[in-house]
Amino acid sequence: MKDTKLYTCAYCYKEFEPKRRRVQKYCSNTCRSKAHHARKNLGTDLSTQTDKLATSNTTNVKDKMTLAGIGNATAGSLIADTLKSYFTKNENKPATVKDLNMLIETLQLRYHRIKNGTPDVMGKYPYFDMFTKEIVFM
Repeated sequence: MKDTKLYTCAYCYKEFEPKRRRVQKYCSNTCRSKAHHARKNLGTDLSTQTDKLATSNTTNVKDKMTLAGIGNATAGSLIADTLKSYFTKNENKPATVKDLNMLIETLQLRYHRIKNGTPDVMGKYPYFDMFTKEIVFM
């Protein structure tokens, strides 16, 4: 009786049917080799980094917030905002409250509700469009 349990490769995480039960971790020799090289390179990288940290002469310098630094940051953000607003086209700028209020006023002038009109089957009420001179349901 053959066992149909699938294993998951420890390197590429694909499911595979093992040839040797309980000892096979990888789906292929390629994944096994890549996992070995990854472990090998990871170990050398960590040891060299800890050696560099141990040999470097680091002093505990705390960054201080100065008035000059705050002024430079403020000036930089103002310059960036000015350039952004200068190079952005008007149609790509974000809408303001004034723009939205003008849009609402325009829609109120364009569409007039028909007070004695009955709603359609979808529950939308009839409006008269002043520009196209048609009845629309909204």
